[in-house]
Amino acid sequence: MRRDTERLTRAVEASADDLLAYLQRRVGPDDAPDLLGETMVVAWRRVGELPGDAERARMWLFGVARGTLLNHARGERRRWALADRIRQHAADGAAPAADEGAEVRDAIERLDADLAELVRLVHWDGFSLGEAAEILGIPASTARGRYARAKQQLRATLAVRAPLG
Repeated sequence: MRRDTERLTRAVEASADDLLAYLQRRVGPDDAPDLLGETMVVAWRRVGELPGDAERARMWLFGVARGTLLNHARGERRRWALADRIRQHAADGAAPAADEGAEVRDAIERLDADLAELVRLVHWDGFSLGEAAEILGIPASTARGRYARAKQQLRATLAVRAPLG
């Protein structure tokens, strides 16, 4: 194993500049150093496959770098596809005006932190009161009591600011 490690170190030292240039030509100067690092990690993991001949070892490293590039390209495609789905989903739902609900958001912000988080979990994130209690690590009965107190405080705050007729 030590002999393989020494051979890999020599191969990497001899080829690092060429590998970096190879990667830069394909992904640009920003991503290439990271991909070179990933290539080295894979090479270290697969050191037992390293050919004995120096030139074959160099070609093997380029093959590892190519595999790293292919994985990077797959990841980029997945990220772009996810971003497209998120943009499409956001476009499908009409976004409220920036000031719509500002009074309610401000009223929630004035609640104690534990009450405000409970209200956000239930109303913004769509969790049931029991699920919110579990997320917060409190008993459901405590969550019910806090939720009732939060509703009472919100009603009082919102009635003063915007009377309900």
